[in-house]
Amino acid sequence: MFDLSRLSQIRTESLAGLTVSLALVPEAVAFALVVGVHPLVGLYAAFIVGLITSLTGGRPGMISGATGSLAVVMVSLVSENGIEYLFITVVLMGIIQMAVGLLRLGNLIRMVPFPVMLGFVNGLAIVIFLAQLESFKIEGADGSKSWLPFVDLAIMVGLIAVTMALIYLVPRLSKRVPAALVGIVAVSGAVILGGIDTPTVGDLASISGGLPPFAVPDVPFDLETLRIILPFAFILAGIGLIESLLTLSLIDGLTETRGQKNRECMSQGLANVVTGFFGGMGGCAMIGQSMINIKSGARWRLSGILASIFLLLFILFGSSLIEQIPIAALVGVMFVVVIGTFSWSSLRIIRKVPLSDAMVMVLVSAVTVATDLAIAVVVGVIVSALVFAWKTARHIYVDAGVGTTLHRRVYNLHGQLCFASVSTFRELFDPAKDPDEVVIDFANSRVWDHSGMEAIVDLAQRYGRARKRVHLLNLSRSCQEMLQKANVIVPPSTEDNPSFRVTLSDLGDTD
Repeated sequence: MFDLSRLSQIRTESLAGLTVSLALVPEAVAFALVVGVHPLVGLYAAFIVGLITSLTGGRPGMISGATGSLAVVMVSLVSENGIEYLFITVVLMGIIQMAVGLLRLGNLIRMVPFPVMLGFVNGLAIVIFLAQLESFKIEGADGSKSWLPFVDLAIMVGLIAVTMALIYLVPRLSKRVPAALVGIVAVSGAVILGGIDTPTVGDLASISGGLPPFAVPDVPFDLETLRIILPFAFILAGIGLIESLLTLSLIDGLTETRGQKNRECMSQGLANVVTGFFGGMGGCAMIGQSMINIKSGARWRLSGILASIFLLLFILFGSSLIEQIPIAALVGVMFVVVIGTFSWSSLRIIRKVPLSDAMVMVLVSAVTVATDLAIAVVVGVIVSALVFAWKTARHIYVDAGVGTTLHRRVYNLHGQLCFASVSTFRELFDPAKDPDEVVIDFANSRVWDHSGMEAIVDLAQRYGRARKRVHLLNLSRSCQEMLQKANVIVPPSTEDNPSFRVTLSDLGDTD
């Protein structure tokens, strides 16, 4: 029997792909101009990276292409060394990303705390919004930019408002066609038929061109070239993977599905290797276009594949038509994306969450806007880790356990023993005042790192110098093995209480 639901989804994927392809054009052109290269370099990257990641990536429905976060890093590379060094850097960037996937390091994205994720989403929404403001400006003869004249500005704001209104109203009438596509087509038709004078895609640059040509980057393959490109390649690879994996996690939450992180790393790497040999500027996941795709109902790989094919068709055959699309229509779509991307609930809960989490949220958003995504996420993770370490250090304590007598004291240790809590741990014990036999029960605690191990060894030595014996109870197997390697463990004596799983030797004086 013919599956009508499958046919309906194919139609949805096709229309979503067309909508995304239209939204890709101005951003790819704009990012290429930021880097200082021909617009086709950005368009080729959007086509190749989008196609390969849609075919092989770990997240169906996610859209990749040339992005602003990568473009800002590429500026100095191109200005100082030329475009050929950009291409070879993109190839090396892809190789690094593939290595990350092969080593299965993509799962490290799980270390990004939820407040950092919220800060990333909000910061990126603000960045997308600020990027659209450039469309309200005009470049003067001296290269400086100023706001559009009042009349032109009013027309553009009006067209943006109409686009946004259509996007919000169309779903109430019918969901068969993506609302963003209806908004773009309707406003474009009104501008073309009405002869309205407003900036269009063609005002940015011509997008007409041929198929992307294959070429090995024309650079000397020596250590000097490697010295130049290696730092840029690592930075670009890191930014690309962080943005891609965070976008993947965001879409996972929206669709209640699970993407494959390491596969996405491999796919992003492969896409960048290929685009470097075909004259593209490289790319990564695009949260704005991905949100447009998902909100349009796309869930398969088909939408991303078709978006890339449509983009290539625009370059080859449809440039004259696409160049007539008013910038206002596309800005209206992106403003809706901004509203949908920003986590408005975070504003409501910011007073209800711990102060440290609220601070991390705001910090990540601010750093994302001020610098770039990669730095913001790294800063957020570091601050979150320091906050966690501080809280851990404050929540370690002991209480008297069962079996405490005049000649023997039992300590029940509570909390996590790690680098942050070592100082507090040491202050909990007083070998000079304790009896000759001391038991430390780790049933309610866990040793996490080498600093914790060293703290236990140091404590054993302190009791040893005081001629007192220490027993460790309920230590994890890994901790026992590490302490045995440190030569401070002896097997439990049958004369000891059989509940003592581990016994520290009497170390005596250590002059």
